[in-house]
Amino acid sequence: MVSPVRRCSRTACGRPAVATLTYVYADSTAVLGPLATYAEPHCYDLCAEHSERLTAPRGWEVVRLTDGSAPAGPSGDDLEALANAVREAARPHDRAAEPGGGRSANPVEAGRRGHLRVLRSPE
Repeated sequence: MVSPVRRCSRTACGRPAVATLTYVYADSTAVLGPLATYAEPHCYDLCAEHSERLTAPRGWEVVRLTDGSAPAGPSGDDLEALANAVREAARPHDRAAEPGGGRSANPVEAGRRGHLRVLRSPE
């Protein structure tokens, strides 16, 4: 009976494969990408540990492709924008005192992108 789970191609490693390694000899490049749909004769399936530790011969380049299914973590700018939005929402506003029904130009606001605002530092 053949196992439906593909295993790492490295000798004596029985862990499940998570990535596929392909060599492009003409470009001296090793391409490590998501696990291929089908096992190919000139490709190597690698487990997580072996794919992380992969190195190439001197003069070769390793290209690591991501499959895009893993969510990208927030950037520093995203976190700062979120913190500024939370601070702004928590700040008490007296909209009745503002001319124009509460939509006056805010001297701290530097710009907008969709529902997010870019705020200058009060100092």
